[in-house]
Amino acid sequence: MLYTYKELEKRLSSDYYIKKALFDGKIYKIANGIYSETPNVHPLAIIMKKYPCSVFTMDSAFYFHSLSDVIPQKTHLAVKRTTSRRYNYPDIIFIYSQDKYLNLGKTEMTYEGVTINLYNKERMLIELVRNKRSMGFDYYKEIITSYRKIIDKLDIINIEEYSSSFDKEEYIFRTIQEEVF
Repeated sequence: MLYTYKELEKRLSSDYYIKKALFDGKIYKIANGIYSETPNVHPLAIIMKKYPCSVFTMDSAFYFHSLSDVIPQKTHLAVKRTTSRRYNYPDIIFIYSQDKYLNLGKTEMTYEGVTINLYNKERMLIELVRNKRSMGFDYYKEIITSYRKIIDKLDIINIEEYSSSFDKEEYIFRTIQEEVF
């Protein structure tokens, strides 16, 4: 089980007991502000504990949904744009999203035993089209081809709803119709 410092402080009652538990090997410091009862913790569990309101998006979500077989070099996380602090971690790309978009299409998935927040396939199709110009052509085509294979399983109403929430609604929906359907 993972704990933040505040959770551990409530559980053990003081900083002294936290340091004692660390010294005795009863708990382990896994990352800055994150502690565990076991020394080895899945990296996704650490990310979800550090950023509980974040949502996996872009390359990470495409990979988790098996829309791409390219293992992402960096983790892509959507977080609130209004967050008071800006994060700076070399292995994570933070995408600052307006509050009205952050939870649009957000779902949970269990991946390798860890429950993570990520956007559903319909929302990721919208993100794919919105970010088309910033992606490599082959990567984009791989994901589009994956969407063509699962088009019968997608919720078209959700795609329409999500696309209407963004600027360039007509461009997004027209591109989806031309390239996926």
